[in-house]
Amino acid sequence: MGEWFRRLIGRPGTVDLGPYRRLLGQVGDREPTVRELPDEELTASVTELRADESVAGADRFPTDKLVEFSALAREAARRALDERPFDVQLLGMMAMLSGNVIEMATGEGKTLVGALTSAGYAIRGRRVHIASVNDYLARRDAEWMRPVYDLLGVSVGWIGQDSTADERRAAYACDVCYGAVSELGFDVLRDRLAYEESELVVPEPDVLIVDEADSVLVDEARVPLVLAGAIEQSAADPALAELVKGLGRGVHYEIEEDARAAHLTNAGIDRVEAALGGIDLYGVEHMATLTAVNLALYAHALVERDVDYIVRDGRIQLIDDNRGRVATLQRWPDGLHAAVEAKEGLVTSESGEVLDTTTIQALVRRYPTVCGMTGTAVAVAEQLREFYELEVAVVPPNVPCIRKDEPDRLYVTRDDKEDALVAHISSVHGEGRPILIGTLDVAESERLARRLRRAGLECSVLNAKNDAEEAAIIAEAGREGAITVSTQMAGRGTDIRLGGRDAQDHDRVAEIGGLYVIGTGRYSSSRLDDQLRGRAGRQGDPGGSVFFTSFEDDVIVRHASDTAVPSADPKTGRIEDAGGKWSMNHAQRVAEGELLELHRNTWRYNKLVEVQRSTVLEYRNKVLHSDLADKELAERCSERHAELLGEVGAEVLAAAARQIVLYHLDQRWSEHFALLTELREGIHLRALGRRNPLDEFNRDAVPPFLNLLAEVREQAAETFRSVTITPEGVDLAASGLKRPTATWTYLVRDDQFDEGERFMSTMKRAMRRPK
Repeated sequence: MGEWFRRLIGRPGTVDLGPYRRLLGQVGDREPTVRELPDEELTASVTELRADESVAGADRFPTDKLVEFSALAREAARRALDERPFDVQLLGMMAMLSGNVIEMATGEGKTLVGALTSAGYAIRGRRVHIASVNDYLARRDAEWMRPVYDLLGVSVGWIGQDSTADERRAAYACDVCYGAVSELGFDVLRDRLAYEESELVVPEPDVLIVDEADSVLVDEARVPLVLAGAIEQSAADPALAELVKGLGRGVHYEIEEDARAAHLTNAGIDRVEAALGGIDLYGVEHMATLTAVNLALYAHALVERDVDYIVRDGRIQLIDDNRGRVATLQRWPDGLHAAVEAKEGLVTSESGEVLDTTTIQALVRRYPTVCGMTGTAVAVAEQLREFYELEVAVVPPNVPCIRKDEPDRLYVTRDDKEDALVAHISSVHGEGRPILIGTLDVAESERLARRLRRAGLECSVLNAKNDAEEAAIIAEAGREGAITVSTQMAGRGTDIRLGGRDAQDHDRVAEIGGLYVIGTGRYSSSRLDDQLRGRAGRQGDPGGSVFFTSFEDDVIVRHASDTAVPSADPKTGRIEDAGGKWSMNHAQRVAEGELLELHRNTWRYNKLVEVQRSTVLEYRNKVLHSDLADKELAERCSERHAELLGEVGAEVLAAAARQIVLYHLDQRWSEHFALLTELREGIHLRALGRRNPLDEFNRDAVPPFLNLLAEVREQAAETFRSVTITPEGVDLAASGLKRPTATWTYLVRDDQFDEGERFMSTMKRAMRRPK
């Protein structure tokens, strides 16, 4: 009744699966007949379905055709993979074919559901992209599911970070293309620099299926994807990194209670100014130096090695907060990134001018049809509705979950917690149960592993430093007596089977209680806690979970630092008080609220930018795909047009005009985007005048854009009058119009809190400084 009422009032996460459930019996009735078909006849039946006028191009399958496709798809999976899809997997497929995000528990076979869904769209004549969280899963899933696609007569490809342009075109030409969501975005950005149609890689967007939908659509939605071009840029000063290393916390600098900002004390200011030759650090002429000092201090005091990043192969590699693994191609904004490199004594990595950016959210919204799958969608159902107009359908497990989730064990200090944690692990290990321990960062995983080994407990460790061994480590995490210590398990993409890789000892491990999951602290989102718990209890197996937490955990320190510590057992430090557990839950809710507000702010500020970008891209596409540039320039340069035309030919002239217009368009957009970035970074000054920063941003961002296209045409016309055009075309570089000699892509992880909060905090500190 509760679920029915929630559906009646339109609550997110309550898509009615009843109509699809009623079709499952019909699918079952078709199964014996379909099973008798030889492989070639099964494929032919799908081809016939594909040619049916009621299916090709339809928004949805007609009911009878959906039943037929479901029966054929189930049989194709059974033959190709020796895995007969359960009814709930077909239920999930039907829900996604209607454009929903589905929630399915870990171990329920979402990869197969995604493949059958994409085949269903392809049979309706749609082009499908499947967005994975990384290259490894994109390639693995495409190759794993290929036999199913082959039987269904559907072509499949995949792209990765190392794919060439030709390999990408071939993959995108398939009915279904798998790729990391970042790679899909980077290809879109690179296409925006194309000067000829032949350079384009990405086809028109059609259907997007998002794996780990909550992670991609919510957690990563605020992370910009960046396309940069090479320019000369100064590196961070290693001397400043050495200078701040000599500063003492509490003496020369202080860290804010939420550990998100650090600032110099008066003693620190005096020491830095003296070290820099007696300058006035806050003088107008030294503002650049002040910025560099603050970046060096931030890198020294707040960016922690083996928590926020690792050093490998002579460079900084960021750690993905949501997955505990290296974030490929990800970097902080250039100033902070260079400061961390200077802190570690590394050569500054290549940086340059930002040519264009996009967000995951903007990328996803390009697709007319979006659906997805994840193990924890209901928790973000309101956000999926708010930002993407997507609804969530909850698909029940094939076998009811019997995992036992124990209440948190809360302690006063981290040491109290880890003492109890090691003792508990030792006790459970004595029973022979496999144990999976989820830690919050690399440093914690290595510290805990050392403590376990000192206690005589051997363990395997999976973190950002050895993520290449991921599949092998996880595959054996379910064998009897195994202890596996891992940073964030979300998006790992490999099931943990009781008894190990081959599940030989499944029954024995099930008898002693199954996999036991232990969390060493709450994450900033309860969804990540749930994803960790979900590793146990797969497909009706027994299992258990418990979280060990403390009042020194990051979530409490950052989001509830003023909470009084309740009374505890004097010997163990354990807190049984209900108020203490309420405080932990409250801190996590505050963290989730801040992340939601950050998502909203990213969306709000990017709405106007996306409108302007769309206008530029619409014009760019017209220039790229037609002779518009030639016509417009001919009107302004008719005399020059007539003088050249006989020598070089109309096609060469049109190509030259197109390249000139595109050069100036790209350059002006890059300059305008830099202006918008600068405007946004400083817009919170307006808050001092009690004005709304977002309104002010929108007001100031419009006027500079109004004449952008007109300016591009005038600049192009001026270039067209003076440039030399030969039968071989136009040499832009020789005319001083230099395109970047190299481009590269990366993601920018910005500070995870609101710019206004950062600005106001900085202003308050600056005003404390004595005159």
